[in-house]
Amino acid sequence: MHIQDSHWQTAVVTDGDQRVTGGTSRSAPLRVDAQRNLEHVLRAAREVFGELGYGAPMEDVARRARVGVGTVYRRFPSKDVLVRRIAEEETSRLTDQARTALGQEEEPWSALSRFLRTSVASGAGRLLPPHVLRVGVDVEDAAADRGGPDEVRVPHQRQAGAPDLRVIGHRLSPEELDDPGAVELLEVVGQLVERARAAGELRGDVSVADVLLVIATAAPSLPDAAQQAAASARLLDILLEGLRSRPV
Repeated sequence: MHIQDSHWQTAVVTDGDQRVTGGTSRSAPLRVDAQRNLEHVLRAAREVFGELGYGAPMEDVARRARVGVGTVYRRFPSKDVLVRRIAEEETSRLTDQARTALGQEEEPWSALSRFLRTSVASGAGRLLPPHVLRVGVDVEDAAADRGGPDEVRVPHQRQAGAPDLRVIGHRLSPEELDDPGAVELLEVVGQLVERARAAGELRGDVSVADVLLVIATAAPSLPDAAQQAAASARLLDILLEGLRSRPV
């Protein structure tokens, strides 16, 4: 997917009873019809961006939501605001899934594999925000040290019709590292990784970056839901085997 995520825009617009600021909403509840339209737009955005990447146009979101494009822009005054809303929700959902795995699985490998299976099954890899994926083998240090940019490796997310990933060099900006939701996700996933590594069940060279890359890689977009689920499960089984440590 392609998005200029380093230039998130903060916008404010008043729509009926709702104020949208930087992709988040607050103040009085929306009217019933306005709330329904907002839910349709958010659902459509998740579907469209999940299928085509964050490069998909707002017109596609409006078409899927069965509303006019003007309605979408009244809720979200720029595409960046809508993308940020979806990305933040996805990051929060992944963090919750990681915390659940940490809290409910005593065995380190079971916790890590549960997190991966849950995340892949939910299609999270298709909506991971690009700056969350901009991590490298020293991602734990990058999350801890937010004083300056660090050289990292980026899985370049798919364009429409090109589902493959490639890893490229990128310098992470302080603004990207200062995303509290992203940092929290990296920290929680880091706990899963460290536990499995300390137990000798995870390869010593596997990092948080690799785990996030597995989530992104094991979520192919296929037209048939059953085929997509089967392909994701099969691919994840193979990737999990690659992550496990082997006796010397």
